[in-house]
Amino acid sequence: MPSRTIGIITSGGDAPGMNPCVRAVVRMAAQSGHETIGVLGGYDGLLDGGFRELRPRDVGGILHLGGTVLHTGRCSRLSADAGAPEAVAAARAAGLDALVVIGGDGSLRGANALAGQGMDVIGIPASIDNDIWGTNMSLGVDTALNTILESVDKLRDTASSHRRTFLVETMGRESGYLAIMAGVISGAEIVVVPETDITPAEVVAAVHSAREREKAYSLVIVAEGAALGVDVVAEHLAEAGERFESRITRLGHVQRGGSPSAFDRLLAARFGVAAIEAIDDGATNLMVGLDGRSISRVGLDEVVSHRRSANLDYLEMAQDLAR
Repeated sequence: MPSRTIGIITSGGDAPGMNPCVRAVVRMAAQSGHETIGVLGGYDGLLDGGFRELRPRDVGGILHLGGTVLHTGRCSRLSADAGAPEAVAAARAAGLDALVVIGGDGSLRGANALAGQGMDVIGIPASIDNDIWGTNMSLGVDTALNTILESVDKLRDTASSHRRTFLVETMGRESGYLAIMAGVISGAEIVVVPETDITPAEVVAAVHSAREREKAYSLVIVAEGAALGVDVVAEHLAEAGERFESRITRLGHVQRGGSPSAFDRLLAARFGVAAIEAIDDGATNLMVGLDGRSISRVGLDEVVSHRRSANLDYLEMAQDLAR
């Protein structure tokens, strides 16, 4: 494969694992004889000419860092196909032959739009919601879950001491993956997610059941996008006169931060290497993903045509294990 100049973009919401993935792309590209250019600030940086040469030593010392050293953002100018011709023209003017885009659903839609304009693109899934089609896991998911678990474990100490019900809101506007998995591993009484229509009465019943079983506290996990929000849940618990006084904790953006876990670092390395291998093979306009234990290649058009749903079997498991 002849030497190429490859641009690297981190786009959309940041996710732990983006930095080790950038490192892997840069160093694997160098091994293959390619040059790499970092695009600063996501797709806005591509449109505005924010470029920085990246050599292997430039990405030293970032393996353990959360966030992204290339910075990121959501670009309204590249929604659907709008702005794609301009973005490709900017990439060509900067001498870029191909792009590696690390990001979530919206970022991969942007990558697909660029591919439709003739740009060679490889997508790498990075979304703590784990809602990207074509991969079992996205970058950042494992770290986010560990952050949630650490927070809930600390809240449990206070909940038990004061005999309270804690309502914990996790991220997940459209996907309940984080909430469901957090419910399983933290022992929540009930989990409320966008994918289901859980009623206030069901939540009250779950908390009441915990009281009847003489538990010292109750834990309810609520995804931020659920129709039944934490404030509504708190109101219904108060109206029901439950013995456990309730407190709300919104974990918010703390879930995005922190040093990437061992799993996310390894997955980032595998994705980065696989992206360059795909370019070397002449296979572009695809996303690399995790399929079981193997790294797969999935067409970007297929990725953006579907959305990965949370496995509701785990929701049932969480509720069974809480009883």
